[in-house]
Amino acid sequence: MANNVKRNTDGKLVVAISSRALFDLDKSHKIFKEKGVKAYAKHQQENEDVILKPGVGFTLVKKLLTLNTKKTPIDVILLSRNSADTGLRIFNSIEYYDLNIVKAAFTRGKSTHPLLDAFKADLFLSSHYKDVQKAIASGFAAASIIGSSSKDVHNTQLRIAFDGDAVLFSDEAEKIFQKKGLDAFSVSERKYADIELKSGPFKCFLKSLHDIQSSFPEEDNPIRTALVTARGAPAHKRVIKTLRAWNIRIDESFFLDGLDKGIFLKNLAPISFLMINIDTVSQPLNMYLLDTYQMGFLINNIFH
Repeated sequence: MANNVKRNTDGKLVVAISSRALFDLDKSHKIFKEKGVKAYAKHQQENEDVILKPGVGFTLVKKLLTLNTKKTPIDVILLSRNSADTGLRIFNSIEYYDLNIVKAAFTRGKSTHPLLDAFKADLFLSSHYKDVQKAIASGFAAASIIGSSSKDVHNTQLRIAFDGDAVLFSDEAEKIFQKKGLDAFSVSERKYADIELKSGPFKCFLKSLHDIQSSFPEEDNPIRTALVTARGAPAHKRVIKTLRAWNIRIDESFFLDGLDKGIFLKNLAPISFLMINIDTVSQPLNMYLLDTYQMGFLINNIFH
């Protein structure tokens, strides 16, 4: 798994999002799939003044943009496989919802992930999982967004929960667990308890988020973070010492030793949960997290 993306040097948090994740384009996409490009273009032009409904990533973007100030700069970049002509409807919808999104790229059918480096994106959100897989393979933090039908999310606070291994941290420990089992994993983590874990693909995103969070008072902070990991004691020590070495504060930490993460995430009610394997945790998330969006971190070819 690639992990070569460095944090933005200008101190700005940059999040790139696909148009289908920001807005509900399912009807338009169906026309494209069933009737082709010309019918799709005609539909978009005829409806360019019809405002699109919010998509699965809309709430996350809106909350991020409310935190955008000179002191805590946040850029949201629109990446779309539309052409600029068919994309006019998307920009009209952005203007209608008063979203401060001024940078965009329209690739007319081509993959958008090669543009992430040029835009210096810390995170890429898309509903197109192949683009997400390609972005991850190129070393970028990327996630596929899967919608939730529930509206019961926290009104003002941005709440994000992260998994640990292969997300915040590298997959070095996870590989030992997968290849040699729990006992070997526990022995290894005891042995290397004082050795800092290598960075995972979402470390830079968390660090940028933490810096923004730190600019606000702890009480009534607009951002709240959580670590929800399958690790248990004694493997917790290495995690705590690694976060300490990174100078990153996590508000809530859950070392579950294999317990169902969904039950605990329900109480956290995060707007997003960055997880390692959608195949193994999507069922409990669907069962318990009807008030959240699910962001599946796509690794290990889990969609193959």
